[in-house]
Amino acid sequence: MAELKGTRDGYGEALIELGEKDSNIVVLDADLGSSTRARKFATKFPERYFNVGVAEQNMIGIASGLACTGKTVFASTFAIFATGRPWEQIRNSVCFSNLNVKIVASHGGITVGADGASHQSLEDVAIMRCIPNMKVIVPCDYEETKKTMREIVKVKGPYYIRLGRAKYPVLTNPDTPFEVGKGHIFRKGKHVTIISTGTMLDHALKAAAQLEKQDVQAEVMHIHTIKPIDAELIAASAKKTRCVVTVEEHSVIGGLGSAVSEVLCSCCPVPVERIGIQDKFGRSGSPEVLIKVYNMDVPDIVEAAKKVIQKKD
Repeated sequence: MAELKGTRDGYGEALIELGEKDSNIVVLDADLGSSTRARKFATKFPERYFNVGVAEQNMIGIASGLACTGKTVFASTFAIFATGRPWEQIRNSVCFSNLNVKIVASHGGITVGADGASHQSLEDVAIMRCIPNMKVIVPCDYEETKKTMREIVKVKGPYYIRLGRAKYPVLTNPDTPFEVGKGHIFRKGKHVTIISTGTMLDHALKAAAQLEKQDVQAEVMHIHTIKPIDAELIAASAKKTRCVVTVEEHSVIGGLGSAVSEVLCSCCPVPVERIGIQDKFGRSGSPEVLIKVYNMDVPDIVEAAKKVIQKKD
């Protein structure tokens, strides 16, 4: 059984690793550093850590100013606050000027759980990926989060990294390939392509295993980089299987499902079924129950795969 670890824990540990190598890195948070794990950086480098308080717009403004002085800036809070409150500052200060600000947001998606609709960000990927110059990455696990951090410091410019609250199975290892903008095939198949992002990879792989018992060979693709998306890999798989299911812990409007559909409509029109939040707000509950309530569990992916296969036939 895979070890359970939080993606946010990977972030906190990677910050220390990077901070030891580069004194130019600074970290900001909006009074949630303990929850985002950004505060781990403060224990080692207090002179490079700034808690701006509950003032997300100021945090992005300060981040922009520090970036203008040549700093590599990480700014963290919950996803709902990182993308909603300072959207104008992100657009006009960070992205318009293509500044070196990395926004790393925890508590993304429905699995925030008991905090409920006010804290469950289901729209953040959509509103970040529509901004020019912004790159969007949703790691699948603890190890991939650390790899993401190591890669994004190499390239100047804005990034939005979405992390979760709960602990998830660690499905990758230090040797698993990772490259910004490139997807990865975790399981090959010929009947249907299941494309997941973030921690929904675990559900996608379990669904593929169930489908195999029913003589359906599902290809499972993990797309961590929503923007720029790996159009070449998506098109190649879709041309082979001729039908696609997308799986995300986000609204089906504007997230992975939309991004994949945009790719396919221009180069390889095939039937697509989208698993995700169907234009609704979240609610309080345990992560496991909410995944079931919003029809995003393994049986739902299996049924979507069967449905989309029928459509291609």
